[in-house]
Amino acid sequence: MFDIKWIRANAEAFDTAVARRKGVSVRSSDLLAIDDRRREIIARLNDAQEKRNALSKQIGQAKAQKDEARAAELMAEVASLKESIPQGEADERAIELELRNALSVIPNLVFEDVPNGTDESGNVEYFGRNGTPETAAKVRAPRPSFSFAPREHYEIGVAANGNMDFEIAAKLSGSRFVVLKGQVARLERALGQFMLDLHTNEHGYLEVQPPLLVRDDALFGTNQLPKFEEDLFFTPHGESRLALIPTAEVPLTNFVRESIVAEEELPLRLTALTPCFRSEAGSAGRDTRGMLRQHQFNKVEMVSITTPETSIDEHERMLACAETVLQRLGLHYRVMNLCTGDIGFGAQKTYDLEVWLPGQDTYREISSVSVCGDFQARRMEARYRPQGEKQAPRFVHTLNGSGTAVGRCLIAVLENYQQEDGSVLVPEVLRPYMGGLTSIGGR
Repeated sequence: MFDIKWIRANAEAFDTAVARRKGVSVRSSDLLAIDDRRREIIARLNDAQEKRNALSKQIGQAKAQKDEARAAELMAEVASLKESIPQGEADERAIELELRNALSVIPNLVFEDVPNGTDESGNVEYFGRNGTPETAAKVRAPRPSFSFAPREHYEIGVAANGNMDFEIAAKLSGSRFVVLKGQVARLERALGQFMLDLHTNEHGYLEVQPPLLVRDDALFGTNQLPKFEEDLFFTPHGESRLALIPTAEVPLTNFVRESIVAEEELPLRLTALTPCFRSEAGSAGRDTRGMLRQHQFNKVEMVSITTPETSIDEHERMLACAETVLQRLGLHYRVMNLCTGDIGFGAQKTYDLEVWLPGQDTYREISSVSVCGDFQARRMEARYRPQGEKQAPRFVHTLNGSGTAVGRCLIAVLENYQQEDGSVLVPEVLRPYMGGLTSIGGR
């Protein structure tokens, strides 16, 4: 969320930057008009309060001088002000809410190196900071080749001998759910455990088991509310409600809400393996076969809380952490720098990792890694105190990334390691988690 003082001081820059965002029509003049009204209301209220205080002082002086007539006259004025001030306070609360609501639906301003575009066709392949296609190819596994027509994940060995069951899931919960059983369930568990071990043991993230239900304030902090309310699942909670998390980004990032942390504690790096719940409200008819787009799925999330000076470097570091998952699994992928028409609401810049799926003969997103600047921190009131300085606390910077989506990684392993007989080889890095199994399924 934006500081209206910054918009007033940088109106032209704000308009130029926000115009790059797809479907955003708001301009600084719209917001400053609301702020002008807010300032007028506050000025009137302050004047009334100052006048009341001055009159109250004069009443005491009149009574000390035994001028009862003057005191009565002044008291009548104070009584009149006491009636108008509550209305002024109500007007102030209303205009503050109007301004907050107007600011809360404006997306973050993107970096200059984010490409312009209207949709995903405008995304640009990224080969790493100062990288080239040749250097990127050295660390990315090549596309697999097959002597047979590769199948999609839900077709492989009839979904690995019936251990990927959509019919039972439909009976239990409806469409866009799946029941995993046997070796396929174990393979998905192995993937999640491998990712957690990698990020905690080698990448320095602290493992967390957060709540799966969160309050509206937490969702506002990470910008799911108010704009994306229809994508969430809510449950009543007393006179209020709680929401199932759409991603562990929500609870992990909100660890620092309404707090001031010491700079020495930063960067704070957190990771969690959790179920995620999304209504997929805008995806009717998309990816209806298989388990690509589900209402419930598992994901390993990474969150970093940093200082402004280090957040850009932290973004590249987080991307490397997510890439390592795919590199260790031997999966071919590419990295895309998302354009202005495809980037998320709260991001200044986003890299998408897209894994190769031979059954579909295409790349599919498996991780998004975003830097948000102080956009979420302002919504959460999350700040840090600079080390050795007496200046006022500053807003932290926040980053989040999938490390990675476990269900989609399962799909990628099934499709990339499939064999002609319907079996699936187990990537070497996962075999310790699979009790030494080298393959699953098959006839």
